[in-house]
Amino acid sequence: MGYKVKVENVSKVYDLNHSRKDKLLSLFTMGHFYKEKPYYALRDINFEVQSGESIGIIGLNGSGKSTLSDLLGEVTVPTTGKIKINGRSSLIAISAGLNMDLTGEENIRMKCLMHGLSQQQIDERYNDIVDFSELGEFIKQPIKSYSSGMKSRLGFSIAIHTDPDVLIVDEALSVGDETFSDKCIVKMKEFQQQGKTIFFVSHSGKQVLKMCDKALWIHYGEVRDYGESKPIVKEYVNFIKKFNDMTKKEQLDYKGKMISQQQRRGEETMLRKKPRSLTAYISPVVITLLFLLSILFQGNMMPF
Repeated sequence: MGYKVKVENVSKVYDLNHSRKDKLLSLFTMGHFYKEKPYYALRDINFEVQSGESIGIIGLNGSGKSTLSDLLGEVTVPTTGKIKINGRSSLIAISAGLNMDLTGEENIRMKCLMHGLSQQQIDERYNDIVDFSELGEFIKQPIKSYSSGMKSRLGFSIAIHTDPDVLIVDEALSVGDETFSDKCIVKMKEFQQQGKTIFFVSHSGKQVLKMCDKALWIHYGEVRDYGESKPIVKEYVNFIKKFNDMTKKEQLDYKGKMISQQQRRGEETMLRKKPRSLTAYISPVVITLLFLLSILFQGNMMPF
């Protein structure tokens, strides 16, 4: 059987340098004198998923779970590596893709259009979306007046009625009541039976075991384990118990150490890059100065 999703050597790097001075220097020197502060949110991620499988993505806050779900949902692209998806993906996260100034009804129509549905298809599915969300008359209110649970309900209801091949649920069931969460899990089980692939981001080991065949444990940007859900969730729950038994200071020290490692990896990668020649540094500066001088010269020219 061919894969449904294949992630190959995927890394996502963010620049933590927010200095305005450095940003301007980058602009006028075409980036040659700019010093990045690279941070590996994800590093060398590899895994493969088959049709009909459901994968629980687990890990501490800040470990890269949402970064990975954004990549799988094609909201962002990898810095390096490839993500191959056979079909169309849909990301469900609290407020993801919702316009806060539009009503629930307007958001349904907007998001369905974005997913390629025709006006006739939207009209045919509209009542089903509203009924599943259980929002009632609130569907005519602006999203900015919704609670987190209401936004999650609407986002989930829209996504499952656009018939995606790959469904990514990022903490969307962590808010709201348990009855609605159970209803969503039943719906996702139906999707599995149809051969659809599901990624389920959650802090709840119980939900992952209930929902997922496999588990992917992301630990500060790297895959700590991937495979059958039961043994991995058991190991993760034991880790969380030990982590929660730490003092607040010990937890912060541990997180600080892990984040420092992510930053150090980024810096090491930058150092391994081949240094530019002096000509490469000078050329963009000279070109920029000549361009600015030409503008200044033209501005000072007086007509005869």
